[in-house]
Amino acid sequence: MKRRFDHVLITGGAGYVGSLLTPALLAEGYRVTVFDIMFFGDDFLPKDHPNLRVIKGDIRDLPALERALEGVDAVINLACISNDASFELDEALSESINYHAFEPMVIAAKAAGVRRFIYASSSSVYGVSEAAEVTEDHPLVPLTLYNKYKGLCEPLLFKHQSPDFICVTIRPATLCGYAPRQRLDLTVNILTNHAVNNGKITVFGGTQLRPNLHVKDMVALYLLLLTVEDGRIAGETFNCGYQNQSVAEIARKVKSTVEETQADAGDIGVVTTPSDDLRSYHISSKKIEQALGFVPEHSIEEAVADLSDAFSSGLLPDSLEDDRYFNVKRLKAIQAR
Repeated sequence: MKRRFDHVLITGGAGYVGSLLTPALLAEGYRVTVFDIMFFGDDFLPKDHPNLRVIKGDIRDLPALERALEGVDAVINLACISNDASFELDEALSESINYHAFEPMVIAAKAAGVRRFIYASSSSVYGVSEAAEVTEDHPLVPLTLYNKYKGLCEPLLFKHQSPDFICVTIRPATLCGYAPRQRLDLTVNILTNHAVNNGKITVFGGTQLRPNLHVKDMVALYLLLLTVEDGRIAGETFNCGYQNQSVAEIARKVKSTVEETQADAGDIGVVTTPSDDLRSYHISSKKIEQALGFVPEHSIEEAVADLSDAFSSGLLPDSLEDDRYFNVKRLKAIQAR
């Protein structure tokens, strides 16, 4: 599709998704600004690209953010203290970044002349649901402060929706697969890491239903959202997931795929243990398919195979211990504030 914008700013652009999205945007001809606090560094970004500007900045620093927004046409907001275990950290850190900084950022973007604001919420806002298909109008049942704030920010964004400031919210499933800034604290990625490098998988619970989405499909959706007409997304919220599976089913897929892709894998054991993580829901992504024609293409098995290849190629050294792969461990280690 034809590009509608020239300059895109990604908050949190040096994160898991941003590390794959940034080169994808550059390949499409966009000018890109990455605005990120750099808790995980930025060595993996293509910093020698002439159309990339990398700014080490904190979204809570409004003057710095306002300067970065000058000349920007579209914002993809990925910045947050991410995943439900993140509130093992100082709650004030996560509250300040995930909630208090959000609306001032939206207001600053609109004042700077940004014409499209894409917000990454989360399907974890649904908490626990026994509904066969959880659609976008399902009640939000937050189980942690992380998904509570994800949900609370959505109406704060839409307060500022206008004909010249198009706002859209995405509620993605749990992401999986390989990216230059790798996360190994997400369900599929955790299980794959242990299958390859421990020779066994521990399943916590197992009956919980989780929607999944390959990080490549997440990137493809953001590219699409920059090209569609205003009226198709203005003020809209979309679920986006691919395979809804129980944690036990995911473990079986990981086991079989790793055994196929790792020549010396042998028979990978699967151990089940109780879990206090009760999140369980089966999301429907019919709305985004019908409204935008978006259908994910990459499976859980493909994510596992990609990670398996990355391990074999030496791209993810010390993957069981290095805190750079684990958000909460890293933020504790650097005493993030």
